Amino acid sequence: MKILVCIKQVPDMESKFKIAGDGKWYDSADLVFRMNEYDEYAVEQAVRLKEQVGSADVTVLSIGGDRVKETMKKALAMGCDRGVHIADNQAWAKDPMVIAGIIAEYAGPESFSCIFTGMQSQDRGSAQTGVLLAEMLGLPCVTTIVDFSYSDGRFTVKRELEGGIKALVNVQGPAVFTCQLGLNTPRYPTLPNIMKAKKKELQSLPVEHLQKIALHQKTERLFFPEKKSGGLVLEGDAADLADRLITILKQKTAVLA
Repeated sequence: MKILVCIKQVPDMESKFKIAGDGKWYDSADLVFRMNEYDEYAVEQAVRLKEQVGSADVTVLSIGGDRVKETMKKALAMGCDRGVHIADNQAWAKDPMVIAGIIAEYAGPESFSCIFTGMQSQDRGSAQTGVLLAEMLGLPCVTTIVDFSYSDGRFTVKRELEGGIKALVNVQGPAVFTCQLGLNTPRYPTLPNIMKAKKKELQSLPVEHLQKIALHQKTERLFFPEKKSGGLVLEGDAADLADRLITILKQKTAVLA
């Protein structure tokens, strides 16, 4: 079985963000980067499937500059067998359609039995890359999975729906799955596995050989939300509160003339 897991490097969400000089993305100079949290669950599930099957091979793929190799090494230390780095210093500016197209160009000829992605990235949060990838490869896709099992070529998964409801889905492989938080418990790489990861294959491919789709959208401007004044909490008897609320609406807004 050949398994592909797609990961993205994102800034640590506890970082202090600043807008870059061109106003189109954040300034990365002082940020600490890590693996996208949703993707950690995807990596863990790919490795667990490999351990279950026994004779499986897990490839981890990421798109970005040289910096993303450090995040890929974590995935290798968690148990992935090899890495494919798509070298692209402008990956941050590409929309999900383009990113999915790049991955599809690589994954198509490889005939993977199973592809895992995170449900969404923490920086853009589009939740579209995995779905678009499946469409481009002509594969079934199950999104937002919170439980996963495999037997005899079929995958049985639970996916999260609105209102706490879950759907049980049975699908024949090959297939694409996007992973939700809580799917499993991602393992911490041990020191011996970190050392082994340094010797694993990490291939770099130029994005120009794989990008066949032109940009469909671009970021015009990035900005922080405008600060607004705090809310007003009214306490007391309901009848009195109603009168006070009407007075406030008349004085401070145009809702009541």
